Amino acid sequence: MIAAICLEDRNGLLFNGRRLSRDRAQQEDLMTVCGAGRLWISPFSAPLFAPWQERLVVAEDFLCRAGPGAVCFVEDRPLLPVLDRLEALILYRWNRAYPADVYLDLDPAVEGFVMEQQSEFSGTSHPRITREIYRRGGGYGKT
Repeated sequence: MIAAICLEDRNGLLFNGRRLSRDRAQQEDLMTVCGAGRLWISPFSAPLFAPWQERLVVAEDFLCRAGPGAVCFVEDRPLLPVLDRLEALILYRWNRAYPADVYLDLDPAVEGFVMEQQSEFSGTSHPRITREIYRRGGGYGKT
């Protein structure tokens, strides 16, 4: 499974039960990354991807149900419980600091992920969005 996550500068995900931000260009980029595949998401995230409704798998337990290679957009739950199933991470960085009270619960480098690619693009609400792609490195998890 591949987890895609949007983060502010301190790896924040949510504040007071709300997403920190959203961006149409980021959503389009993620759908391009999915290719012909489906995007697995929670009901919380479904409204963001309404234009691609026919390509979505919406389920409360989407992280448990998604199989190898499935792209999952994660913004409202921890990843450590599914760490052993994560093949890759796609981190979208807003390049801004927002108030947050829920943070990404893992450090890619500590968990054995290696950055494979980094690119930037202009968003519709953010002048610069950084996309980082991490894959499992030589080790598998902590040593």
